[in-house]
Amino acid sequence: MRFPDLLAAWAVVFWVGGLWAIGGLAAPVLFHALPEDRMLAGRLAGEMFNWMAYVGMACAAWLVIHRLGRHGPAAMKQAFFWIVVTMLILTLASHFGIQPILQQLKADALPQDVMHSLFRDRFQAWHGVSSAVYLLQALLGLWLVRKQYSK
Repeated sequence: MRFPDLLAAWAVVFWVGGLWAIGGLAAPVLFHALPEDRMLAGRLAGEMFNWMAYVGMACAAWLVIHRLGRHGPAAMKQAFFWIVVTMLILTLASHFGIQPILQQLKADALPQDVMHSLFRDRFQAWHGVSSAVYLLQALLGLWLVRKQYSK
């Protein structure tokens, strides 16, 4: 296996594995382990999701470049390519669209926890949207793993 191909395989593993490890394991464990300080758990989980967004952007950039370099314009006829692009769009929408809204709601609630403020309902609604986008991204990631070696 050539190094660029190996790097592409690692990018899929790192991105998709990270999505599942953080969203499915680390974040829930934080809230379970810190029930008395949900603000801290949320801050830590948010920081992990933030880093994961940048990991996703970097991995998506490499995967798109690699696929186009390897297959040329024919790459745009492959499900793999479009799954990566869709996951990237979801990452960008979440990181630069939804997350700033959640951060602003938290800031508007200060000095209270947003969950004990007038902004609770809006925060919960946007958090639900964020969670749905993340789950869709993680599920697409499973499909990406399946499609990784397809032409």
